[in-house]
Amino acid sequence: MEFRGTTICAVKRNGLTAIAGDGQVTMGESVIMKGNAIKVKRIYNDTVVVGFAGSVSDAFALSEKFEEMLQKYSGNLMRAAVQLAEMWRDGTAFRKLEALLIAADKDSMYVLSGTGEVIEPEGGVCAIGSGGNYALAAARALLSATDLDAKEIATRSLKIASELCVYTNDHITVETV
Repeated sequence: MEFRGTTICAVKRNGLTAIAGDGQVTMGESVIMKGNAIKVKRIYNDTVVVGFAGSVSDAFALSEKFEEMLQKYSGNLMRAAVQLAEMWRDGTAFRKLEALLIAADKDSMYVLSGTGEVIEPEGGVCAIGSGGNYALAAARALLSATDLDAKEIATRSLKIASELCVYTNDHITVETV
């Protein structure tokens, strides 16, 4: 049985990036195993924030591999992301991971996949996970129609997603950088 279900939303505004994540862990299609999981954390001397979604074990593995690359490349977010992606391209990764990761520092934000993709989102906003499309739509609307800061937009977007997606709850963790 696989454990899945989460929503992560990242918003960049006025020099601040916020990544918010819900706390739900879902087993299969119908059982909520945990409601207060933490899927957003600070790494690399608190200078990088990551949020992960997907199969729980794969999400942890992807996060750990990314953190290793970040250490290896002295906190250079872009270099760490690209080198992680190259692990899959050159065959040194053991397998494809069913997970996505949003990583941000004070300057950059990327979406990394467990299949070797690196995407720099446009417009200063991105979202992943089961409720990602709901959170993304909400964040884009709030970003264009309000003066709210990044943290408030990310939080409100997760709240909206939790009202629409059965795999997302409103136990929200937010980190900023």
